[in-house]
Amino acid sequence: MKRRVELGILYSRSGNYRLVSEACHAGAMGAVAAVNADPANPVEFVPVERDPQGNADRYATLAEDILRGSAARHIIGGVTSWSRKEIIPVLEKAGGTLWYACPYEGFEANEHVVYMHACPNQHLVPLLGHVVPRFGANGFLTGSNYIWGWETNRVARDLIADAGGHVLGERYLPLGETEVSRLIEEIRATRPNFILNNLIGPSSYAFFQAYAQLSQQDDYFTPQHCPIISCNLTECELPAIGPAGNGHLSAGPYFHDASIDEPWLASQPQEATGRPSSFQASAYASVMILAAILATEAGDSPSDLSAAFARHRFETPFGSIGIDPQTQHATLPVEIARIAGDGFEKVSITKAVKPDPYLSRYDRAKVFGGRRLKVVS
Repeated sequence: MKRRVELGILYSRSGNYRLVSEACHAGAMGAVAAVNADPANPVEFVPVERDPQGNADRYATLAEDILRGSAARHIIGGVTSWSRKEIIPVLEKAGGTLWYACPYEGFEANEHVVYMHACPNQHLVPLLGHVVPRFGANGFLTGSNYIWGWETNRVARDLIADAGGHVLGERYLPLGETEVSRLIEEIRATRPNFILNNLIGPSSYAFFQAYAQLSQQDDYFTPQHCPIISCNLTECELPAIGPAGNGHLSAGPYFHDASIDEPWLASQPQEATGRPSSFQASAYASVMILAAILATEAGDSPSDLSAAFARHRFETPFGSIGIDPQTQHATLPVEIARIAGDGFEKVSITKAVKPDPYLSRYDRAKVFGGRRLKVVS
């Protein structure tokens, strides 16, 4: 007889970041189905779903509803850093753990959160380390006007300075804003070597479309010369961007390779369309890791999780990974890939990069090389 465990699922099925949220939801629900169908696993998950509908103010209320109104102690959910930070105080009061399946800006560690996607040393640092020697160090920074954009660009400013470059512009758009003409004109005027894209949802899609039009007017702004680079762009959003994305770069722990058989995809819901993404893979991994822990451990409190992380490795779509018991961040591959149609072509792969959410082990010389001395006579 399987042990029934209620599990919170907190993803928006509508709103500005719906495509990402739907990918996470598909990954989580596919994993629930796989666990429940596995006779060898003594756990049966009972999903307790809530839909914030893209409204950041509803995440805390609905997280509390899950934790107070059911037996669920774990929530798989949240897409934006805004939503995660809204949920954390509820977790601390009510007791519970959030499994966060999206990339984030770092500089956070909480015993009530398991960070299952990339932090800066697993996305932004290697992405700039790849881009700067190939395109140049002068960047233009864009972002949606909230935590992810602000903080990722803050780190990027320091990294660009370390690389010997300059930030030629930094502009933010309200969430959901699709009027990007002024942004495009500033990029045209400043002529950076690359654009770091921290826009989300429709703002990002509109920007790619407008940038493609700019490249038709001025071939300086082609992806071969001045690419758009992203740390949160995956396959699930490519249909909304279309051909305008071709050639631009993104970093993440997983890009789908159709030539490789991936058994985890067999459990994914029928409504999950298009190529799988790292968001889907991360949410799937979150549920599967939790199931593996609950199958062998006596408890499921945050302290029990930390002890379990210290003892085990876990099989996931990212390969066999560990989770740091101190920061509760996952060790992940780092892949850099170029958009090609409805998927990505990988251009760089680094296996098993340990998390460093506070960049305490960051070494400028290792990423960008030593600075050259100038001799003036």
